[in-house]
Amino acid sequence: MGFSQEQARRLQGLQPRLGPERREAVAAQLLLLGLSAEAALALLEQSPALLRLPTEQLRERAEELRRLGLDGGRGPARPADPVPAGRLERALSRCPQLFAVPRKRLAAAVRLLRERCLFTAEQLREVLGTCPAVLLEEPCSLHHHFQYAYFRMGVRQKEMVKARLFQMPFAELRNRHIFLERRGLYETPHKGQIQTNNPKLKDILQLSEKDFLASLACSTLEEYEVFKKLLAREEAEEGKEEEVDALYAEEDDDLDSERSKTAPE
Repeated sequence: MGFSQEQARRLQGLQPRLGPERREAVAAQLLLLGLSAEAALALLEQSPALLRLPTEQLRERAEELRRLGLDGGRGPARPADPVPAGRLERALSRCPQLFAVPRKRLAAAVRLLRERCLFTAEQLREVLGTCPAVLLEEPCSLHHHFQYAYFRMGVRQKEMVKARLFQMPFAELRNRHIFLERRGLYETPHKGQIQTNNPKLKDILQLSEKDFLASLACSTLEEYEVFKKLLAREEAEEGKEEEVDALYAEEDDDLDSERSKTAPE
């Protein structure tokens, strides 16, 4: 199959209760999908549960991911060739759950990114290639992540893709943005405008926490930690207020319903 003796020993050590034919069949299928021998083995070591999936499911899912733009960039595997990793290989290495996630979940995420977030086909391919985990997100969470960057931060799709928006968890994005905002270092643009004096989204997202605080926020780690605790407390209090408001609204509806029943005709 193209495995070295050392790689073959590693393969045989995975899921010992499975027969060798099963391990070899799954490994062979991964090679046919365009993964190198080392990449296929690393994927199975990272997610040995893949050995229990039908090989046909692996093939169909890989083809579906390719149709979405995650093309591996190579044909049938020739392990001796020094071919660089393609998008499919990188995506599966980062997110092996893509082999098992329901097809409807994939379709819902793609449809949302294209139809509601209005990413172009090329932008979608770039998003999926750099952050394949978006395909595992609940559509409502994914949309909220996008809307926050678009409306609250005034960032457009092109910059989101360039900055790799979805690689950072939403909670951390929001923490960094609001921290800059409250320090007077980020201004929310007016509707339909882009605030060019704000820090670049790429810098907000890709800097380490230490560099973010030093070069953008001009603050200390201690101040940032205190801020995050206060923000979490604010959100908790707001959540309680919303629950109380919803409860009162429900009681008002019940009273109105009772009045309508008892009102004289």
